[in-house]
Amino acid sequence: MDTVTYAVVVTALAGIVGTGLGGLLAAFIGRDSDKNVSLLLSFAAGIMLAVVSFDLLPDAIHPEGSAESIGIYTVIGGTAVGYVVIALLNRIIDRRADREVPHIDKDHPKTADSLGELIHSDHYEVHKNRKSELFTAGVVMAFAIALHNMPEGMVIGASFAYSDISSTAATGALLLAIVIGFHNIPEGMAVAVPLIAGGTKKFKAVLLTALSGAPTVIGALIGYWIGAMSPLALSFSMSFASGAMLYVIFGELLPESILIWRSKLPAFMVLCGIAVGMLVVYA
Repeated sequence: MDTVTYAVVVTALAGIVGTGLGGLLAAFIGRDSDKNVSLLLSFAAGIMLAVVSFDLLPDAIHPEGSAESIGIYTVIGGTAVGYVVIALLNRIIDRRADREVPHIDKDHPKTADSLGELIHSDHYEVHKNRKSELFTAGVVMAFAIALHNMPEGMVIGASFAYSDISSTAATGALLLAIVIGFHNIPEGMAVAVPLIAGGTKKFKAVLLTALSGAPTVIGALIGYWIGAMSPLALSFSMSFASGAMLYVIFGELLPESILIWRSKLPAFMVLCGIAVGMLVVYA
């Protein structure tokens, strides 16, 4: 299997399977595990932070195939662009698909401080008899998650652009894909819950949820293609990926994990994630 095919397969597992698993959990298992989801998000954030700090950014400064280092300001600029692009994209998504659609009031706070609010199950409790609104919320969320998944795929593709399957870099890219897959589980739940509550059959809801992860593969191909153009393009691609992941870490995973379960343990799980990430990068 060549590197491109391997990257596509791994990305499909992260995007389609990760998001679909969230839909499966929402449909058949239950939605009352605030503590477990909080710890999972924290652990994923720690691994992502380690991969960005000790793998992606160093490789952006010293890209494979370049005899010289890329200017630090180029890397900082690429990181900033990645962060801002994903932040703006999420702002657009929030405007089109608030976590508490279609309105915000005392029963629908803007901040998701529980798993129920994060995945819309509380919305179901309030609007049991207004299924059309819930179905619409699920469809909008599916499109929003699909749009959000493409840059995540670019991160994985860029990580594979300078490595072969057997290299240490590929191992780091695989770990990053797995972590992104875990990150996609709550997003899949956020799509499936309103769809099912809106009257969609469970199997169909899980299938639609999984398909919302498909754009991750498109993003991976784009990231790989850009990264393979030249050392400078690879450096910018890795920098962009780093900025995108930093937003996911500090703008999504950590705030959500702390709000969902207010405890000191999520911070400890971040440290565990960093340790695991460093073991993968350096061991």
